Order: sequence, then C-alpha cells, then structure tokens
Amino acid sequence: MEAIINVVLPVFAIIASGWFCGRIGLLGDGASQALNGFTYYAALPALFFGAMATAPLAETFNLPFILDYLGAVVALALLTWLVAARLFPGRRDQPRGEQIGLQNMAANFSNTGYMGIPLLLTAFGEAGKLPAVISTVLNGALVMPFYIAVVEYNRSDAAHRAQVFADAGLGVVKSPLVISAVLGILWSAIGLPVPVFLSQFCNILGSAAPPAALFAMGLFMVGKSFKGDRAEIALLTVFKLLIHPLLAVAILALIPLEKTWADSLLVLCALPTGSLVFVLSNLYGVYTQRSTGVIIASTFGSVVTLSLLFNLLGVR
Repeated sequence: MEAIINVVLPVFAIIASGWFCGRIGLLGDGASQALNGFTYYAALPALFFGAMATAPLAETFNLPFILDYLGAVVALALLTWLVAARLFPGRRDQPRGEQIGLQNMAANFSNTGYMGIPLLLTAFGEAGKLPAVISTVLNGALVMPFYIAVVEYNRSDAAHRAQVFADAGLGVVKSPLVISAVLGILWSAIGLPVPVFLSQFCNILGSAAPPAALFAMGLFMVGKSFKGDRAEIALLTVFKLLIHPLLAVAILALIPLEKTWADSLLVLCALPTGSLVFVLSNLYGVYTQRSTGVIIASTFGSVVTLSLLFNLLGVR
C-alpha cells in the first residue's frame, strides 16, 4: 500500500491534473502542443545532457542493461507478431503491413520518457535517472525509427524502399533527445567537470521535465476514448503490462544486473504504451483508434500493475 501512496499515486495524480485542466478548457486549445514542445525540445534535452555528462562512460554504456532492455523489446515484438498479428490481422480498408507494424509498436513501446523518468526518479531517486534516460535514448534512436521504417517500407514502392532507411537514420540524427544525449556522452568522455552555471541550468530546466511530461500526458487523453476492437486492445494491453516485464525477468536470468538497474529494467518494461504510437498512427492515418485504446487501457491498467510491481520490488 505504501508503494501505491508514495510512488504511483503522485505520478498518476499529475496525469489526472493535466486531464482535468484540459477537460475544463483551463489552458486553452494549444496547451497540449505547447507543453509537449517544451518537454521534448527543452526540458528533456537538458535532463539528458546533465545525466549523460556527469555519468561515467562505464555506466552510460552499461552493455548488460542495454542488451536486457533491447532483448525484452525484440522478444515481445516476435511474440506479438506470432500471436496478435495472426489473431487480429487488421481491417480490410487499411494496408495490412502498416497495421501490423503499428500493432506491434502498441504492444512494445514503453512510455519511458514521459512516464518512466518521473516514475523511476520517484521510486529510486537519482539512481533511477540514468536507466530511464538510456532506455529513452534507445527508444528514440532504435525502436521508434525501426517501426517508422516498417510503416514507410510497406507504404513505398520497390524503387523508393532504400530511401526509407536513410530517412529513418536522418530522423535519429535530428532528434533533440539523441543530440543532447550524444553531447553529454562526449562531455563525459573528455573528462572535464560540468561548469556550475551549466549544471544549474540543466538541473533547473531538466527538473521541469518529469511533471511537464506527466501533465502533458493528461492533456493528451482529453477527448480520447476506447473506440476500436476491444479484444485486440485487451490482448495488447496484457502483452504490454504483464508479458513485457515477464520477458525481462527471463532475460535477467541470462544477463543479470545490479539490483537498482534490474529493478529499473522491470519497471521500464512494465510501463504503459507511449503516446508516440498514437502520433505515428494519426500521421499515417492507420490504426488510430486501436492505438489510442491501447494507450488509454494500458495507462489506467498500469495503476494496478505498477503498484503490485513496486510492492514486489520492496519499494516503499
């Protein structure tokens, strides 16, 4: 019960506050876009640079953690493709390949940036920051570009498919989260201390990222509903909240980690589906209602599953 009160409830209370303010129109029509822009282009990059610049390279390139995280992602992607894609092959009025790609992402893409960072900071303090940042960089540099490439590949003719991978790589290079993380890693590699003014800048601006991200999540949910194929939404939600962390447990048996890193990995894999799945679905005009349903169902369901997980991990 203490884990629910001290860790989970504050996080979801901020999400609820964002939803309430958006629901009553307190912040105006452009609030969600503006807050998302602030979080993505300013607050999170400051947090990423500060975390990477002050972390030893051995911790930043924690290969066992990276292999465990990506291993769980790959394992769930294969399972989703083998099971969900065959049970729910998609609607006839939409391209099947694009639907399968976004379906797989909906089951697999953890909300590490907007929810994982504040949750791990709340649960584990500063020790939880680096695992959350690394996983978010992996999502932005590898996982999301992969799914974008899958959708674009299925949309393109044979003559333009090679360009798909070049465009996905360019998107990674231009990402403010990846750029800030790389700059932080380079600073750490040089071995110079971070100047006080820069450290304070990153601390002040970066500390705004967790509450802003959670509040933006609440704003995002205003007006969204569970419309779509409910059996498919339920299955993908179970995959995301239960199967994903169970796969991480199995992989941890093969590649063990120090306790804080292992606990962080389990929480990151147990997170609900990230809102970027909806962004991509809306952009391509495919799988929009079902991706929205998975995001909402997994977010609400994670109140219970994350509470149970924190109790199992001994977080108070």
